[in-house]
Amino acid sequence: MSGHGTPVPMTSRPCGPLKGEARVPGDKSISHRSLILGAMAVGTTHITGLLEGDDVLDTARAMRAFGATVTDHGNGEWSVQGVGVGGFAEPDGVIDCGNSGTGVRLIMGTMATSPITVTFTGDASLNSRPMGRVTDPLALFGTQSVGRAGGRLPMTLVGAVDPIPVTYTTPVPSAQVKSAVLLAGLNAPGQTVVIEKEATRDHTERMLAGFGAEITVEDTAEGRKITLTGQPELRPQTIVVPRDPSSAAFPVCAAIITPGSDVLVPNIGLNPTRAGLFTTLQEMGADLTFENMREEGGEPVADLRAKFSPDLHGIAVPPARAASMIDEYPVLSVVASFANGVTDMQGVKELRVKESDRIDAMAKGLRAAGVTVDEGDDWWRVTGMGHGNVAGGVTVASVLDHRIAMAFMVMGMATQKPMTVDDGSPITTSFPIFEGLMGALGAQLVRNNI
Repeated sequence: MSGHGTPVPMTSRPCGPLKGEARVPGDKSISHRSLILGAMAVGTTHITGLLEGDDVLDTARAMRAFGATVTDHGNGEWSVQGVGVGGFAEPDGVIDCGNSGTGVRLIMGTMATSPITVTFTGDASLNSRPMGRVTDPLALFGTQSVGRAGGRLPMTLVGAVDPIPVTYTTPVPSAQVKSAVLLAGLNAPGQTVVIEKEATRDHTERMLAGFGAEITVEDTAEGRKITLTGQPELRPQTIVVPRDPSSAAFPVCAAIITPGSDVLVPNIGLNPTRAGLFTTLQEMGADLTFENMREEGGEPVADLRAKFSPDLHGIAVPPARAASMIDEYPVLSVVASFANGVTDMQGVKELRVKESDRIDAMAKGLRAAGVTVDEGDDWWRVTGMGHGNVAGGVTVASVLDHRIAMAFMVMGMATQKPMTVDDGSPITTSFPIFEGLMGALGAQLVRNNI
């Protein structure tokens, strides 16, 4: 797992044009949910295109520990023989979720209304992240939890013996919290209601409906209201996982800032709750085009072409867009460094509690590379230097965060001097083929001897 082994320093050198197809891995959010809902269905769910990064593989192991039969057939094809809603067995050991905040929070919700006791842990990064935002609403169902100070892992949850349905308004935009409550509501009688003031990624709602749950979504004066009727019998599905827009962000942004580049990302998921980065890049003047628009498995997809964009300009990113691109702000800040003018990012306090404090990590690295960054609790501002003017030539800390590591590897493709991260090993949690894929496009990424 990332953070458990020897650090792997990596360097990205300025390179020529990036050319070709970037077949990025399957969507991480959909991969997690495919395994979890497959484990709660009655029958066999078939999955193709599953992301086989560490985070998702940890979720697969967890579903096996709960009694589901999860089989890897090779080449991204998997099957899950489910145990039904409420059918989870108590695991024999601790559930290790590695680096995955999504995995641990969704799994906590999934078991919270079953009469079992489960202990969760993770790597150093995950064990430093707050879990109260999930365990607090789960307590409303009757779930008990005890962990380290500050609501941190390792943590033990005692599932509710007689769960009750809840109505919960999310205090901050978070698809993880919303999903945890909905998954817990599956095994509670009656209707569980989640209200979110700002819409977040809706893969859970879409997939619950696909598996046969009775779920409705409506816009109300209070916000987006999601109502789930508990204790359904979920039907197994055949799922084709689209390619991950969060992973696509890296070759797309690399192409935009690297002179002469022309990169095609086929079959990319364009769920409107996930596509905020691409809208933002277009507003900044990026040359992005969407080809072969279509729908697969209830999700909109297209082939995305990204070309070098020499006339990027800074913009004010609307705060309401943050939920649809929260994981992409680190690499957006890299693009902003090569734009002309100021890129202002507001309403992004969620970045402070990701795998790392991503605002702090990116600000330190960008400043070291010669870029001006201002920041506050829930905002940051990058003053771009224009193409060809970012110095680079420094080693920065990845702080056990895959997206920080990849963002600085992208940056090094267009800086005057190479960029190095102290540890690139966390990249395998979400994008295990990153080095090979970027290298095939023309990037110059090397692992350093230590």
